[in-house]
Order: sequence, then structure tokens, then C-alpha cells
Amino acid sequence: MRDTDRMFAGLLDASHGLSLEQLPSLVRDHAAHAGLGDVRIYLADLQEEVLRLVTGRGLDATADPGQEAAELRIDDTPAGRSFMSLQPRGAEGEGPGQWWTPLLNGAERVGALRADTDGSAAQTRLLQRLASLVTLLIISVRNQSDSHARLVRTQQMTVAAELQWNLMPPRAFANGQVTISTALEPAYEVGGDAFDYALADGVVHLSIFDAMGHDVTAGITANLAVAACRNARRQNANLIDTGEFIERTLIEQLGGARYCTAVLLELDSGTGQISWISHGHHPPVIIRRDGTWSGLLRCLPAHPLGTDLGIKATLCREQLNPGDRLVLYTDGITEAKDPNGQEFGLERFVDFILTHNAEGLPVPETLRRLVHGVLHYQQGRLQDDATVLFMEWHGPHNTPHTGSGPPEELRSHTDQ
Repeated sequence: MRDTDRMFAGLLDASHGLSLEQLPSLVRDHAAHAGLGDVRIYLADLQEEVLRLVTGRGLDATADPGQEAAELRIDDTPAGRSFMSLQPRGAEGEGPGQWWTPLLNGAERVGALRADTDGSAAQTRLLQRLASLVTLLIISVRNQSDSHARLVRTQQMTVAAELQWNLMPPRAFANGQVTISTALEPAYEVGGDAFDYALADGVVHLSIFDAMGHDVTAGITANLAVAACRNARRQNANLIDTGEFIERTLIEQLGGARYCTAVLLELDSGTGQISWISHGHHPPVIIRRDGTWSGLLRCLPAHPLGTDLGIKATLCREQLNPGDRLVLYTDGITEAKDPNGQEFGLERFVDFILTHNAEGLPVPETLRRLVHGVLHYQQGRLQDDATVLFMEWHGPHNTPHTGSGPPEELRSHTDQ
């Protein structure tokens, strides 16, 4: 058996019944068969500020003497540069030595993998493929692993936030037709914001919710709204009927004491046509591919869900061109205030996205920097939940990714 086959076969054979604590030594031992030395696994924290070493010995264990620190900052380390760019990076440039490559679950950035390599293109590709398998192993165990949850948290989380993080899908997704990326803050104290997305039969479903309040009940309201939305959607309900079903569910379960605003949206991925309704929420932002025009998608709003005010939803439509982007958001982004009371504002929000996409950054990295920018604007502490849901339509083509690196659709349109 070839050395690379031996590595992958050994990892696959050992993957059943694997725990997160067993993963570091298992990967390191099998990778050595293929010439990848001293492999280390790092996971990104919830706010994507640091990468934390998976030691297999608990959260407080430090790295071995002479090796990497147990925690690496994303903004100023080779590991972080690989994570941000989605590309392999050598610790001292190209050539033999330590190399890093991102851990990607499709479009979701999970962390980074490092190994000692000979610097050849063949070993770099091998490291990327190993990273793909390691990511799948992490994904297979993380939902049942409190060790994983402890490792990716840098501070204590509220019960309301615990509800939200266990509700929502991964923060990024990409295929040949769309890229979806999301951000949610304050990560450890989020109360009533929620997002959701799903694909079925060529239709991409997006939704964003902003529940009244900033407590556990707000989290319960958002959870109910998302669950009702999914339930209606999976029974092929249209957007208007879905909104009405969410409303009935909230009233039946909460007695009209709580409500949420929402945008429910569908994209026909074959034609680029979007349809949406608004229940008292901020209108979506559209940014055309060339960046020369952006604006709000106006649609006559219905009442917030759960208020039973009798205002019927209006179904609105718009045609996208390949490369156009849609942004859904909650008011915690635009209404964040600096110490002088100046709001971050919609114009600054859109300009930030345009500027960073023009720099050729991957979409998830643009949103990471946006959220950190909003936090910095409000001196590190948001007064309200701030959520962004970003979608770019690439066109009607569908070209599944089969290479060892990240898919092209994960990158901003300027890279394509």
C-alpha cells in the first residue's frame, strides 16, 4: 500500500467511534506515514479572533515545549493568514518547513492545520487533502462534544446565546451557484436574532429574524420562528403562507406577548429571480456585480410576526445578474453608535462591504472584518444583536468542486 493510501485508509478505518480528544494523536501518527511531520490541529473561536490548539488533553493544556503556542491570533500569524486567505501558507515563506492550510467545511472556516513538509507542490496538495478529511472528522464529532464547545469559546455564554448557536446552520455555504456567509454578534450574549438558509430543487431559501427583547424569551421567540419557518418550507408552503404559519405559531405558543420582524426570501438559482416578503424588517440591500450601484429592495411590509395586526404581506420580485449580491441584516449593525452617539449607518455598512470585496477577500473574511469593525466602532460592546446574512449569485452554471483547494465560489467575485 502506498504511503498516502495508508494514511487515508488508516484514518478512515479509525474514524468510527472517534472522539475529539483522540483526533490529534490519530492524525499525527497516520500523517507521518505520508511524510507529513508533527501535524497540529487548530480550531477558530466563535468570533474568529484566535486559533486554539486541539491537544487531546483538555482546554487548559499547553503546547509541547518548542512547539506552537496553544493559541494563535488570526490577524498576525502565518496560521491566521492561511485561515483568512483560504490558501496554504509557509511559516517562513515557500520551501521546506512548517506549512499551514485552512480547515474548510465547504465554505465554513473551521480552523487551520499545520505540518512539517518538504515544501513541494505534491506535499502541499496532500496537506490540503488531509485537511479536508480532518475537517470531516471534526464535523462528525463536534455536535456531541462539549470539549469542542469549550475550546471554541473564549468567554462564558448566556443561556439565550446557547439556544441560538444550537439552532442555526453553519455560518457559510458555497456551491457552483451561490455563496452564503453569515455573522452574528455579540457571540456570547446574542438574544433574539436568528438566520436560516436551505436549498431544495434549485431554490435557495433565506430568512432573517429579529425578536423583541434581548433575553431568553427573545431566544425562544426566534427559535419558534425558525422552527415554524422550516416546518412550513418543508411542506412546500409559499412565502406568504410561511409567514402566516409563523405568526400563528408564535401567537399559539406565546399568546401575543412576543413578536419578531423578518424577511423571508427565495432565489431561483437557475434564473436569478428572487422573491421576498417583509414582516416589519429592514429591506434587503442589493449590490450589483461591478459595484457601481447599490440600493434597498423596497417591498410594502406586513406587520411583525406575532402581533396579529392583519396587514397582509406583499410578494415582491427582483432579477439578479451573475455576481450580484444580497445582504440581509438586523438593526444592531446599522444602529451601532460610537461614543459620540454617531450611528454606524447603512451607507458605512454598504461601503465597508464594497471596499473589502474590491480587495479580493473571501466572502467570509469580509464579514469577519465587518463585524469586528462594528464592534470596534462601539468600543467592543454592542448594545443590540447584530446579524448579517450575505448571498452572492454566481449564475445558472453548476460546477461541483473536485480539487484539493477551496472552491472558486467561496472567493469574492473579483477573484473569479
